[in-house]
Amino acid sequence: MNTERKEALIRIPIALVSWIIMEVWGVLIIVLTIFHWFVVMFTAKRNKSIASFGNQYASYLHNVVKYLTFATDERPFPFNNYLKTVEKLDMKKSKE
Repeated sequence: MNTERKEALIRIPIALVSWIIMEVWGVLIIVLTIFHWFVVMFTAKRNKSIASFGNQYASYLHNVVKYLTFATDERPFPFNNYLKTVEKLDMKKSKE
């Protein structure tokens, strides 16, 4: 069996584990997004910790999709350190 086929077969269990992680993390993100919306509405300030957590989730989703679509061979978390691939958080306020 050639290496591309082996790699394609390995991606199946990695996809299943990644899907479970995305679902659990996704529920938490939905709750935190709603909470953060209220925080911003009442304080007029963004919470950097919640925004950073959401940014890490978005980066994780991006890494999983790139791996599963064969755009990269770098495996997503928990098979690799996802913190090195997290995109920089942009906390600039939008211009009004």
